[in-house]
Amino acid sequence: MEIVDVPARKRNRLLNFDYSSPYAYFITICTEQKTKLFWENVGAIIDRPQDVRLSHCGMIVKATIENIPRYYPAIVIDHFVVMPNHVHLLLRINTGNNGRPMVAPTISTVIQQMKGAVTKQTGKKIWQKSFHDHVVRGEQDYQKIWNYIDGNPMKWAEDCFYIA
Repeated sequence: MEIVDVPARKRNRLLNFDYSSPYAYFITICTEQKTKLFWENVGAIIDRPQDVRLSHCGMIVKATIENIPRYYPAIVIDHFVVMPNHVHLLLRINTGNNGRPMVAPTISTVIQQMKGAVTKQTGKKIWQKSFHDHVVRGEQDYQKIWNYIDGNPMKWAEDCFYIA
């Protein structure tokens, strides 16, 4: 039997980082096999983001994201976009009035619960196993991510997750 060197898998999360810390986080979640499930009219929508209509599944995803703070009061959804086969979220874990962190779940828990709620409502598994996260590092990084989320629908045909 031949022994094959398997490349080490890249870590999904920062080592020794507390993902319940009061920071802003940029999250990307993809559908299983990048299947386009969330838009009615999937195609290039150059300069016409108002033409995007969410599918039934896309509306469930949108409503579920908007409800996250209802279940997790320490979580604020600052900005998000539902794309044909993925979702971008810019969310923040708040501190209390005294400046100390509120009791908050980890980002992994929030995303796992959101994905589970969508799966339950749609009746089928639609998400890939994990998600990508980025801990926002300052105001300039935050603004860059905000602008990326804003412009993402208009650049769908150029998106790294675009599949014709």
